[in-house]
Amino acid sequence: MNYLIYLFTIILLVGCNPTKKQKKEANNNETEWVSLFDGETLNGWHLYNGDVPEKFWSVEDGVLKFHPPTEKEDKGRSYNIVTEEEYTNFELSLEWKISEGGNSGIFWGVVEDPDLSEPYYTGPEVQILDIDKAKYDPSREKDDEFYQPGALYDLSRPSEQVAKPAGMWNHVVIHINHEKNHGHVVLNSVKIHEFPVNGEQWEKMIAGSKFKDWSKFGTYKTGKIGLQDHGNPVAFKNIKIKKAESRARSLLLTENGAETRKRCFLGPF
Repeated sequence: MNYLIYLFTIILLVGCNPTKKQKKEANNNETEWVSLFDGETLNGWHLYNGDVPEKFWSVEDGVLKFHPPTEKEDKGRSYNIVTEEEYTNFELSLEWKISEGGNSGIFWGVVEDPDLSEPYYTGPEVQILDIDKAKYDPSREKDDEFYQPGALYDLSRPSEQVAKPAGMWNHVVIHINHEKNHGHVVLNSVKIHEFPVNGEQWEKMIAGSKFKDWSKFGTYKTGKIGLQDHGNPVAFKNIKIKKAESRARSLLLTENGAETRKRCFLGPF
């Protein structure tokens, strides 16, 4: 009798444990970091509304660098770059280094449109800036904090300033999740602010910003990641992204797990 109980217990334990394939499928469910920059080429990036960024963007010693032209070849043209792929819910991690007195930014939710000359007409921007020599527009109605490094430009200001000076590397992580209506920015290991990314509160933020009359700004939940040409040298490295698990997929995994446990304990005995 004891032998039968022992055998029954072993069958339950083996049958209810997930297989290697099941574990792999669960672990691969949009949870792996994917590199957006291979450290050698500009593969995966192109000019906003354009082709391969052959000029002004280069790769040097594993670093993606932007060297602005001394004179614009085309009047009013910018050399922003965007990813080939689009993203909705994600965690973006990268390191940036700005030049003295420099300015740049990181966009998300960018949708290319030939009628829109810049990615910031659709995509919100996390600010990159030389904090020590920043030049602010005195005509702005908002505090300078809305334009400091790590700020969601003109929308949400950081709770504290932790950026390193020009010429030094800063590590930023940007979390965006439209299903949870949540975004936040971590700069140099410090979470500096949180904000909504859609809905009534998001629309209220836009209504109180310079973007209030831009009909397509911040309206796309799915879009490209962009790096800004603001006319100053800037460098990036270790650019990677991790897609967030969708609510539907998470629910499916939960239901499948519950069904597996149910089969283990109700059948075939």
